[in-house]
Amino acid sequence: MSPNRNAYAERFVRSIREQCLTKMIFVGNGSLSRALTEYMVHFHEERNHPGLGHRLIRGYPTIAANDAGIHRRTRLGGMHSYYDRVAA
Repeated sequence: MSPNRNAYAERFVRSIREQCLTKMIFVGNGSLSRALTEYMVHFHEERNHPGLGHRLIRGYPTIAANDAGIHRRTRLGGMHSYYDRVAA
């Protein structure tokens, strides 16, 4: 009934398959569930989205100086990295 929503769902499934599921080997439902949870956090809170003007879906505003240190967080065993500046 709503063809535009189908495109968003298909793109999300393609993203999670390419960036997570095909690059890992899962040993049971627990590891699959943990990987999907981590990917969802990465997708919604850490990944820039071109369709939103390279903003985050659920972004948390931080104020940091340009000369502040850079902090790296990893997801999915280091497959995805998220970089942010240390708050002033």
